[in-house]
Amino acid sequence: MSTLTITAIILFAVTYILMFTIQRLRPHIAVASALIFVVIGSLGIFPEFKYTAFNALKQIDWNVLMMIAGTMGTVFLFIKSNMPSLMSDILVSKLHSVKLLVVALSLFAGIVSAFVDNVATVLMIAPVAIALCKDLKISPVPAIICISISSNLQGAATLVGDTTSILLGKAANLDFTDFFFVQGKPGMFWVTEAGALASVLIILWKMRKETAAVYITSRTKVEDKVPGLLLLLTVLTLIAVSFIPYKSNAQPGQFYKPDISNGIICIFYFAVGIIRAAIKGGGIDIVKEALKEIDYYTLVLLAGLFIVIGGITEAGIIDLIGQKLAGISGDGSRASVFLIYTIIVWMSVFFSAFIDNIPYTATMLPVVAVVTERLSAAGGLDINPNLMYFGLLVGATLGGNITPIGASANITSLGILRKEDHEVSAKSFMSYSVPFTLVAVTCGYLLVWFIWM
Repeated sequence: MSTLTITAIILFAVTYILMFTIQRLRPHIAVASALIFVVIGSLGIFPEFKYTAFNALKQIDWNVLMMIAGTMGTVFLFIKSNMPSLMSDILVSKLHSVKLLVVALSLFAGIVSAFVDNVATVLMIAPVAIALCKDLKISPVPAIICISISSNLQGAATLVGDTTSILLGKAANLDFTDFFFVQGKPGMFWVTEAGALASVLIILWKMRKETAAVYITSRTKVEDKVPGLLLLLTVLTLIAVSFIPYKSNAQPGQFYKPDISNGIICIFYFAVGIIRAAIKGGGIDIVKEALKEIDYYTLVLLAGLFIVIGGITEAGIIDLIGQKLAGISGDGSRASVFLIYTIIVWMSVFFSAFIDNIPYTATMLPVVAVVTERLSAAGGLDINPNLMYFGLLVGATLGGNITPIGASANITSLGILRKEDHEVSAKSFMSYSVPFTLVAVTCGYLLVWFIWM
């Protein structure tokens, strides 16, 4: 490996080790690491590594940051309306078990995130879980973690559920319906749902000590239903827009949406809500209060991480991973195909736990195509490309669930808990995420193999 590669790996490893061990300083560590990457890239220390401040700013996913800021603002108005408390009361009146309540919220988050960005899903459903936990006088930590990792899981269910799914659809020439059935076989939707159902067992096991029955005697009254309507409109608009392709995935002459379309939607509904609240009597005070509720800690942390991930991508680390896999030889036998398939799935789980799965997936898709062709040519087996494609999606999409900083939704959920005065350690988070991910991935890993091989 080159000196640049070694330097980038060491800097990346040190960054994550520090973020795991010094949780309160995560944004500072991420920004400091990002600045180091930019300084190294700007000074020309390594001639092949050009990474200026302009390059770094382009790596930030402004769409995600705008979604978080806009949705947090709308959620603030939603919480002030007491609607989360009413929804909590309705849930308790239908399900009299804490375990079942957490399962219901997690599954609901999963269903929504099959069509809406995972971060937006967490921001919308978390207030209901927090209101529920406050009523029951229990910690919201398990519920919020389960909602977060469930929303991450379901992103692979449909073509519009996650960016990785969109990338796969373009590479494998799959449309929306192909995620349900393709070539007469079950698609990724059913594989993902099987993993979701299997992961319910983990939630039930983790919540096994919550055996007390819960009831309510009265329901919270909601005087202002407009914030709830704005949040609903946000979800419906995000779903509708999800069917419009981005420029990179649009066909020649096809209408496409801007890269920050989801962020614009979330900011728009927040602006409508806050202007209405100010005119209604809140004045400038309600605007100040709403802006204070935006979690700048999470926004700064994510911005720093986007730049760091962009740095290691520019340093060629992700390309190096792809080259090493493409170089693995196989004789084309069923055993060698299974070995390569296994490596693709579990290697994707590992790397996606630490790096953004979008550049990783984009790099690996052409690699997977080459590997499939080589294996087919070597052994004479007619290997369906969907075997490796779907295996890659299973590993890359679910892998981010393992660590608290492996996915934007996880970072957002921990930010929500921090605002509720609940600091969650990496160990506590992973006590849920690791078994959840292993069960879901194993289920998907086996299903894809038996369906497509």
